[in-house]
Amino acid sequence: MTEAQTAESSAHRSRVVLVTGANRGIGRAIAERFVAAGDKVATIYRSGDLPAGVFGVIGDMTDTESVDRGFAAIEDELGHIEVLVANAGITRDQLLMRMSDEDFTSVLDVNLTGAFRCVRRASKNMIKGRYGRIVLISSVVGLYGGAGQVNYSASKAALVGMARSVTREIGSRGITANVIAPGFINTDMTAALPEAKQQQYKSAIPAGRFAEPSEVAAAVEFIASDAAGYISGAVIPVDGGLGMGH
Repeated sequence: MTEAQTAESSAHRSRVVLVTGANRGIGRAIAERFVAAGDKVATIYRSGDLPAGVFGVIGDMTDTESVDRGFAAIEDELGHIEVLVANAGITRDQLLMRMSDEDFTSVLDVNLTGAFRCVRRASKNMIKGRYGRIVLISSVVGLYGGAGQVNYSASKAALVGMARSVTREIGSRGITANVIAPGFINTDMTAALPEAKQQQYKSAIPAGRFAEPSEVAAAVEFIASDAAGYISGAVIPVDGGLGMGH
């Protein structure tokens, strides 16, 4: 480690970070990365075990009172939330002609309205403190599209408009709002795909492979850092080049 890196590391200020849905997959990797950096990390989640060092509150992204209770419990335990990573999400994949109203609205309620509930609640203290990092976890599908995913892609595309509107509204208060758009990630879900299907997907990715959750977490850590204080309203793909130009 160089002297400059040592100085940067020692200068890191421990912040209170909320990563929703930190019990598995990308959310878990993001939470682990912030813990390793010395931040105080919390999550609102539905079930499952959590990484070491993460303060967890059971909550429901579709219920405003539940989200607000979760924030209050985290603030009582750790202090005001300075970094919000809205990661919690669900899928209800179905072909358009077979997709029910409930298939569509349930996905939007968690992925989009759930993110809104968290951003609205987090922004109050961020505005007062004149500092905040809001990171919305979208997907390459949000801009690239995906057959059978009209609901999911709509919810993820809408996060871009949310981040940019938040940036214009409260960007003068030392608050940034950005979108991370992961592509195919090495998770239990992708590992369960038949080998031929995995190779088909990989052949469409210029990098020729799926991403590791840690690679998404690295992008989140950077965009939430003080070094990225002049980046806001951006969409940052972590997709191996799959969605270029979208």
